[in-house]
Amino acid sequence: MTADDHSPAQNPAADSAFLRACRREPVPHTPVWFMRQAGRSLPEYRRVREGIGMLDSCMRPDLVTEITLQPVRRHRVDAAIYFSDIVVPLKAIGVDLDIKPGVGPVVGRPFRTREDLERLRPLEPDDVAYVTEAVGMLTGELGATPLIGFAGAPFTLASYLVEGGPSRNHEHTKAMMYGAPELWADLLDRLADITAAFLKVQVEAGASAVQLFDSWAGALAPEDYRRSVLPASAKVFGAVAGYGVPRIHFGVGTGELLGAMGEAGADVVGADWRVPLDEAARRIGPGRAVQGNLDPAVLFAPREAVEAQALRVLEAARGLPGHVFNLGHGVLPDTDPDALTRLVEFVHERTVR
Repeated sequence: MTADDHSPAQNPAADSAFLRACRREPVPHTPVWFMRQAGRSLPEYRRVREGIGMLDSCMRPDLVTEITLQPVRRHRVDAAIYFSDIVVPLKAIGVDLDIKPGVGPVVGRPFRTREDLERLRPLEPDDVAYVTEAVGMLTGELGATPLIGFAGAPFTLASYLVEGGPSRNHEHTKAMMYGAPELWADLLDRLADITAAFLKVQVEAGASAVQLFDSWAGALAPEDYRRSVLPASAKVFGAVAGYGVPRIHFGVGTGELLGAMGEAGADVVGADWRVPLDEAARRIGPGRAVQGNLDPAVLFAPREAVEAQALRVLEAARGLPGHVFNLGHGVLPDTDPDALTRLVEFVHERTVR
């Protein structure tokens, strides 16, 4: 599949508000979608996932399709995001890992030496044939609603591999980054290739956009990010540039990194709630749309307070050439689904052109 296959004539979602905003074109209303919109906040999600492990869920096209569609049906969001986990491509190439409830991804043997790199073979499309099948099923169901492809960024994947699981301080990760810079660069380069291959599978199967999640990048100083992380992220974005689909970059606690993240090659940069959206856009720089950035905890407040805070986000985005409304992080598990539905309606009604 080539970039021509994603032209407006080929893609029924091409004229959607979401893709228009990503391209910084005029929109009929501000598009809305939520990170983790398909997940534990939905009772229908909990029902279909009951008794099924997270990784197993990600490898069943029927289940992936149902879960991805659930928030589109319920909330009428402007985009679906492919249901997966950032460690799926690592599992697919044989890395010994599992997702433990209440903990997150846990790696059987952490990566600490150059010999460990040999465990990272290239990802082939056949390794994730279930992704191709699920994306095909989804695009058939979604029609004019775009599907966002999903992957973890090289730094965040490296952190899980080196630490062996989630980490508060990333001490082993930073020890390698500072103390073995050549090994670190080679590790991220291999992960960039794996991530790019995973995104290519999704785009070639029909995804209309892709988002790269760098969940742990906020642990880095700007200089370290530019020197030791930016090249790998840029490689991922460069690898999928030829498809012509919007590329989104997001990290948590990355207010000081927004300028560098804007240089990595994405078309849209997401900001968390710690930086006002107009200031985030200034830091990101020209030529990029912005995504965000309501604090997900706000959704636990009364409706009037949620709407007041959402209005603050919309006011901060006024005049920006492209804005995709989202939370500043993922939907929290105990969020009332009705609060999300009302928020989508509010943003749409307030921004009808």
